[in-house]
Amino acid sequence: MSDVDAHLLIVDDDERIRGLLQKFLMRNGFLVSAARDAAHARRILSGLDFDMIILDVMMPGEDGITLAKSLREERETPILLLTAKGETEDRIAGLEAGADDYLSKPFEPKELLLRINAILRRVPAGDAADELPKVLHLGPIRYDIERAEMWQGESLVRLTATESQLMKIFSGQINEPISRAKLVEDLGRDHGQAQERAVDVQITRLRRKIETDPKQPRYLQTVRGAGYMLAPE
Repeated sequence: MSDVDAHLLIVDDDERIRGLLQKFLMRNGFLVSAARDAAHARRILSGLDFDMIILDVMMPGEDGITLAKSLREERETPILLLTAKGETEDRIAGLEAGADDYLSKPFEPKELLLRINAILRRVPAGDAADELPKVLHLGPIRYDIERAEMWQGESLVRLTATESQLMKIFSGQINEPISRAKLVEDLGRDHGQAQERAVDVQITRLRRKIETDPKQPRYLQTVRGAGYMLAPE
């Protein structure tokens, strides 16, 4: 996907912020729609698909985290949360709800642009070339590396952009532990303990799709003192 082809949905109850973000992102080549609250966003989403949703957490009525969790149950559109809360617990709650990343207010518009582009680059591309697929077997799950697709039987397992990028990273270093710091770097995020904790949340979510018992992982293992390792059959 070319970034300039991306259609973004901004959901924020602050009219001034909505307008500023919409103008800024349109000047940078995006198609941009805007919603004033969760209910408005749902109406827009019922008729349109978007490449990313930029979602404010603190809104009257249904808040952003609740909306993100609900949307994630039915679609894998990347979600970037905007939050005025700086506590790590609130950020982790957003990731657990299904968001791909978060950005604390106030922020520099350029940083928002960098985050958006980084997430869009993690979204899997379309169909790969018609070559023999390279497949990893994870119990009843199989992962097609070239197509970046995960299957359980005849059913496609939907992956978020971040989960897809994690599978790509692990598939490049099978049976080799990868540190949390390296995962943060490969995901294109800033360094820091909070981001490493965010990676832990993403790993937990990915295990729910891979493992028969996510609490006792067989394929996406924790290697004490070294990080995480993908160990296919």
